Amino acid sequence: MDKRDYYEILGVDRSASEVEIKSAYRKLALKYHPDRNPGDKQAEDKFKEATEAYEILKDPQKRQTYDQFGHAGVSQGAGFGGFGGFEGFDISDALRAFMRDFGGGSIFDDFFGMGSRNSRRYRNRGEDLRIKVKLTLEEIAEGVEKNIKVKRLVHCDACGGSGVAAGSSKKTCPQCKGAGQVRTITRTFLGTIQQVTTCNMCRGTGEIIANACKSCRGEGRVRGESQVNIHIPPGVSSGNYMTVENMGNVAPNNGETGDLIVVFEEKEHNYFQRHGDNIICELPISFVTASLGGEVVVRTLKGQETIKISSGTQPGKVIKMKGKGIPHLHHNGRGDQLVRIIVWVPTKLNQQDRQLLEKLSTSDSLKPPEATKSFFEKLKETLGV
Repeated sequence: MDKRDYYEILGVDRSASEVEIKSAYRKLALKYHPDRNPGDKQAEDKFKEATEAYEILKDPQKRQTYDQFGHAGVSQGAGFGGFGGFEGFDISDALRAFMRDFGGGSIFDDFFGMGSRNSRRYRNRGEDLRIKVKLTLEEIAEGVEKNIKVKRLVHCDACGGSGVAAGSSKKTCPQCKGAGQVRTITRTFLGTIQQVTTCNMCRGTGEIIANACKSCRGEGRVRGESQVNIHIPPGVSSGNYMTVENMGNVAPNNGETGDLIVVFEEKEHNYFQRHGDNIICELPISFVTASLGGEVVVRTLKGQETIKISSGTQPGKVIKMKGKGIPHLHHNGRGDQLVRIIVWVPTKLNQQDRQLLEKLSTSDSLKPPEATKSFFEKLKETLGV
């Protein structure tokens, strides 16, 4: 299938500035990001397509070549300066590109394309793997060590990853003569275009196997399982992720090993709701406590604590428990716990209680005032939004 025009993909004019290109890409990337569209292959393809367009158009030299020669000018190994194209460009490459310029939920800068390992392309590199790890709110609040099992392709023990049977050896590929690449020349009305692509006979290794290992059938890798221990710091959110290097799939024939991308997912809590680094809960109290005041026990992420209820507390009042929320991920301190007061109304009354309430009902001091601010308005005031 022919590739779409990069400007059309991003929805910008050919005269668009670098700022306009970056802004257009960011909108598309956020719309089609895999974390917002789990399991949606069409959204994933659009995310990759937009990232590929952005990678070319944000670079002045690549953009100039694309404007002059189109996709042929910026393809892998093309003869217009050899910028390097997108052969084998996958979702992990697209995520790294997005994270490099926009963060994308990364929790450690050096894990996400900032090191030299992730800044270059590999000729023979295994696939990255992507898994989700579900965390409770309590685990997020304190940080946690997780030991996870990862099913991956590992080196074949029988041949040591070479793919060659014992007593045999590899031979130079007759098609590329050991270069791992083949060069093709296409003549167009614009002139001669020289293109270098990976050799399909040796898959870029420059060698072929005459007598393949029976265990791995010449691949040099077999299916296996590894235990990975990761330290998750406190304060992460759903969509944050970290990369464990060299724990992805091993490439064929002793190639480079891919990475493992661990994506965090927060489990729904049965008591607390999270609002950034603050947590919100509801606390039912009796009419008597609301009227007279007193001390009540409230649940926190670290156990139970006692808070003071002022006399005359109204339903919907929000009490802030400072520093009882989620730790801030990138700096010191914690969020708060916001306790919404609910005045519990009994559904059943005995005769004595009914008589007492009926007597109280005639008191002018028990007549309700005019409507006050809603809970959400009070919550906004508490949060400062």
